[in-house]
Amino acid sequence: MKNQTILSFIQGDAGPGKRERAFELSLPAHVTGMDVQENKFKEKTQLLSISAEEATLWLRSRVAVGSKLDLDLEIPKTLILESHLRLQLSGTVTLAQEEPSRTGKKRLVSVRLDRKFKLLPISPTMN
Repeated sequence: MKNQTILSFIQGDAGPGKRERAFELSLPAHVTGMDVQENKFKEKTQLLSISAEEATLWLRSRVAVGSKLDLDLEIPKTLILESHLRLQLSGTVTLAQEEPSRTGKKRLVSVRLDRKFKLLPISPTMN
């Protein structure tokens, strides 16, 4: 039942009139920000889903709702995309849900994304 709750959250049980579409993607992500004790952290994790307005991921670091996070996503080369890209985003934590049953005590974190972002090429030597 917990997995259904998490999946429901990720898919975004949209309210009336909401048309935002979330894509379930497992992309490598580097997250930086301040934890609940106001210590700066940098953590490597995996993105669970992303939409135009929100990203969802698991974090070991404890973050507070309302705190700012920076996300650096690695977008792999595909048949359509000729080279790797790096997507740099930032946003505000809207949910930090404890999941004690998860290995490593990770927390489900949702980030409301800012409108500004950077899409940068990654040089072939970095791949």
